[in-house]
Amino acid sequence: MSELRIDPFPSNEELAVLWASSWGGVQPPDFARILPRSLAHIGAYHENRLMGFVNVAWDGGGHAFILDTCVHHHMRRQGIGMALVQEAARVARERGAQWLHVDFEPHLAGFYRACGFRPTQAGLIRLVEA
Repeated sequence: MSELRIDPFPSNEELAVLWASSWGGVQPPDFARILPRSLAHIGAYHENRLMGFVNVAWDGGGHAFILDTCVHHHMRRQGIGMALVQEAARVARERGAQWLHVDFEPHLAGFYRACGFRPTQAGLIRLVEA
């Protein structure tokens, strides 16, 4: 099992390696700007290498949001993703969040339901052209 670290502030380089393994050719965001504003973020480390990550954004009040959940493709199906989300929920609750939201693609529904999330109705507006 990996070691979970709360707010480890990994470098953009560390996150880029994990991101490439998890998301392929999708360019990662600039986490150096994002993480200081987050409610929390959790890193999963194996042999001192970042192998999993989740960010918890928030509205400054009672609502927190799971973002950017990823696990290195060689480390999947070992419970790391679920452990990351569960720890994120624990830390968010400890830091005052009353609700934890997540958006996900349909193929991830089983994973997030297993993490305890339930379906809700929500809305979405695309602000830029794809």
